[in-house]
Amino acid sequence: MHRRPLRRLLESYAEAWPAERELAGRFVAFVDEHPDCLERSCVPGHVTASAWILDADHQRALLTHHRKLGKWLQLGGHVDGAADVLAACLREAQEESGMSRFTLWQSRAGARAPLDLDVHEIPARGCEPAHLHWDVRFLLVAGRDQPLVVSAESHDLAWVPIRELEQYTTEESVLRMHRKSREVMA
Repeated sequence: MHRRPLRRLLESYAEAWPAERELAGRFVAFVDEHPDCLERSCVPGHVTASAWILDADHQRALLTHHRKLGKWLQLGGHVDGAADVLAACLREAQEESGMSRFTLWQSRAGARAPLDLDVHEIPARGCEPAHLHWDVRFLLVAGRDQPLVVSAESHDLAWVPIRELEQYTTEESVLRMHRKSREVMA
């Protein structure tokens, strides 16, 4: 089953974040009910992958001013059929930032668990109907001295000092990733 690696990631998430087992279970149910969940063509929604990227000193987070949504958000996007959601996350981080060197946070048990899971609605746009993104989010630490390159999907990129994060975004899911990253890196 091409969705087995994703199911293992979701199980790792439930182990790393026991208070969120119900949310992980909702993700597993969605994945099980939709064999095409990794494809954009999955009409009710599809799996996406995001990266919460911190600088090497853990003092700044990288945000993109998303071209379509007009908001400061984490980097990420569609997995486009990739069964390896972590690889899709790394691809998106590289494509949207221009950077190539990252270290992946691993759970206390040493598993490659996601940092966060989030389900959010994407509004209708053109001929694309409104749909859900089932976002699997990983914590990455960027290697030092890498230039940023703004992609066509973004208006801008910014290394935002953690203490100024709420000046850029009030999106609860973004602020939650910050809180969780602070918790796991303490």
